[in-house]
Amino acid sequence: MSQKKILIVDDDPEMRLAMHVRLKANHYDVGFAVDGVSGIAEARRQQPDVILLDLGLPAGDGFTVLERLQTNDSMAAIPVIVVSGRDRAANRDRSLKAGAKLFLQKPVRNSDLLLAIEQVLGTKHTPSPDSAPTVYDLGEQAPARAF
Repeated sequence: MSQKKILIVDDDPEMRLAMHVRLKANHYDVGFAVDGVSGIAEARRQQPDVILLDLGLPAGDGFTVLERLQTNDSMAAIPVIVVSGRDRAANRDRSLKAGAKLFLQKPVRNSDLLLAIEQVLGTKHTPSPDSAPTVYDLGEQAPARAF
């Protein structure tokens, strides 16, 4: 079974690195984009299995990205998880109405991020038996709930 590809669209280099470490440790293939325009271009090019999308992006915010993904036949089926530091009350429903599958509030715990990805993929991600798990201690984070 090939690795599932996750596209991270976030302009914060520390957030991209933190999510990259979490996902690579769980044997996902990870790609990046740093703004709205490159997020759409990379989604088209990479055809990821899941997109992790920040809302506060330069060159087209996350809502613009969601709109463009939904109106493109080749990308409309890619599940999007919004991962945002913006106010949950004001942005969760708007994100879901715009096409996101889930909304996660930053900071996101490792377990919540992985659970959300598994939920939108509809499978339990299990690394191949011959690959030893890698453990990264990123410290304790505040609880985040997507559901």
